Amino acid sequence: MSSRLDESVKYLKGVGPKRAELFEKLGVKTVRDLIYHLPRSYLDFTSPVPIAAAAPETVCIIEAEVVKKDRPAMIRKGMTVYRLLATDGPDDITVTIFNSQYLFDSLKVGEKYLLCGKVTGNLARKEMSSPTVIKSCSEDKIRPNYPLTAGLSQNVVGNCVKNALALALPADVEFLPADIVKKAGLMPEAEALKKVHFPKSREEIPEARKRLAFDELLTLRLGMMTMRERVRSKTTFSMKRPDMEGYFSALPFCLTKAQKRAIEECMSDMEKETPMNRLVLGDVGSGKTAVAAACCYIAAKNGAQSVMMAPTEILARQHFASLKSALEPSGVRVGLLVGSMTKKQKAEVYEACALGEKDVIVGTHAVFQQGAEYKKLGLVITDEQHRFGVAQRSALAKKGKDPHRLVMSATPIPRTLALMIYGELDISVLDELPAGRKKIETYAVTGKMRERAFAYVKKELSAGGQAYIVCPAVEEGDSGLKNVSDYAKELAKGAFSGFRIGVLHGQLPSAEKEKVMQKFKDGEIDVLVCTTVVEVGVDVPNASVMVVENADRFGLSQLHQLRGRVGRGERSSFCILITDNVSEESKKRLRVLSSTSSGFEISEADLELRGPGDFFGSAQHGLPPLKIADLAADRETVRLAQDIAEALFDTGRITLPGSAPLRARVESLFERAEG
Repeated sequence: MSSRLDESVKYLKGVGPKRAELFEKLGVKTVRDLIYHLPRSYLDFTSPVPIAAAAPETVCIIEAEVVKKDRPAMIRKGMTVYRLLATDGPDDITVTIFNSQYLFDSLKVGEKYLLCGKVTGNLARKEMSSPTVIKSCSEDKIRPNYPLTAGLSQNVVGNCVKNALALALPADVEFLPADIVKKAGLMPEAEALKKVHFPKSREEIPEARKRLAFDELLTLRLGMMTMRERVRSKTTFSMKRPDMEGYFSALPFCLTKAQKRAIEECMSDMEKETPMNRLVLGDVGSGKTAVAAACCYIAAKNGAQSVMMAPTEILARQHFASLKSALEPSGVRVGLLVGSMTKKQKAEVYEACALGEKDVIVGTHAVFQQGAEYKKLGLVITDEQHRFGVAQRSALAKKGKDPHRLVMSATPIPRTLALMIYGELDISVLDELPAGRKKIETYAVTGKMRERAFAYVKKELSAGGQAYIVCPAVEEGDSGLKNVSDYAKELAKGAFSGFRIGVLHGQLPSAEKEKVMQKFKDGEIDVLVCTTVVEVGVDVPNASVMVVENADRFGLSQLHQLRGRVGRGERSSFCILITDNVSEESKKRLRVLSSTSSGFEISEADLELRGPGDFFGSAQHGLPPLKIADLAADRETVRLAQDIAEALFDTGRITLPGSAPLRARVESLFERAEG
């Protein structure tokens, strides 16, 4: 590929140093960046409407001839108004232009133009202000709309892109081997770039976009696979397969087939000379902790220590209790290390870790802080990995020498998406629930039924149960949403007077959150009024009913996660979703939730209905952001890119000379992301 594409954009015709600074605000530093600065939408001038059919207060495209130009009028200092009259024959329209003498002078009486703008006025007298204008005879009737910053106009960016393409496309911008382009049914890269920026027709855009989305997904997947190989340095903890009977017989329940399969996959990884780097992806209640405990058992029987890190103290204490009951009958020593412990208590645990007197340590961020040292750390387990920063996970892993790593996530997501988010990890999926797990009956109702819903909740409370009432986080301008604290006070005085009400939201200090959740778990709170801060939380077996206010404000996967907070004990459990949004889309979404308890089915529906926002946070887990591909809309392209990436990797073709341009593209993508 031409090295001129890697030159600063300031040397490109039409840019210069000042505009280069503005382009940098858009992430455009080089000529190559500019040709991949893609339109976010298009202005399509190919189908104008007659002036008579242009509805007031809507943006329309009309074709009209300029018949009269008025004298400019200065309405105040620094504001000149230009007016002209245009006609399409049967009807006229007045066009107003503000402060642009250049545009006004360029429009000639007797010539036809296509004008795009908001139509105002009434049926008898129509007006259009500040239109986008092109000549009727123009060949480029589909105009790109680029992301802009102050000081750059669509025309300036469009002209600079044209100059960049003129420089780029004589060079060989194709970086995929020809047989892959053919096999995937893609157009050449140069053709895709021309058509995505300056299409001659609407039909050219999807195919051009598909090629560029495929490029992005393929390089991302190959990059993730490369990262996975790079972290596979030799481990000092290649483990021998122990007799697992001691662990299995201590469990008070039978493992599911999915749990047994995941344990076998982990055991196979831990036997290798390279460290395990595996994600256990499971629905709420699918038994991820039992898989983690089995890995701790394997490590302990090989003389190695394990550390499990949880995002909150109360969750760490819950895991500690689970691992203690599962492992201590087999002689595995389990310890706890959390922030609220006294200095003396921490010092005792630190000493036991350093001397190897604890086989398993469960805790919060305290497990990787300065005082924490381990005699022989062979396994690191992270629960709800998205709640920890890369630096925190890395700090924990550095406490050992290339330990095995296990990550647990209770966010069930489609496998194709999991491979993109967690592409550097091998994945075990827990896709079945343990026997005896009760179905949570789910009902969607409107606000008119709130009184009846609360009456049902009170019945459950009077029978000894507990309840959650979940509200969306309040955003600015959400005047219709009640503040969680205010709503709790209102409920305490009204519908739930006489019951003990607790409040939990994201603005509370961590210690206060822990205290409130502990009180709820201990049965000292009857109704917990909260935000989604409970989405990843502790087991409260006595909580049997959940009410979600404004349920349409949440994604399906999030609602499913929330619903999983109940139904964790012997009591029959219920989830009541309240929403006054009766749109067809809202009904469809809530029907999905009411009809299935499979988190994986729900996540597929969520991806289809809402896109990947629920799964990808704004930082996209530290991955390079996707600029072109849409993981919801481009699912077939995602699968195609993954299949081809795996074939290139598994056959070793990615390392051959013919794949050098593709390798360079992958390395460039991840260098930019790290930068």
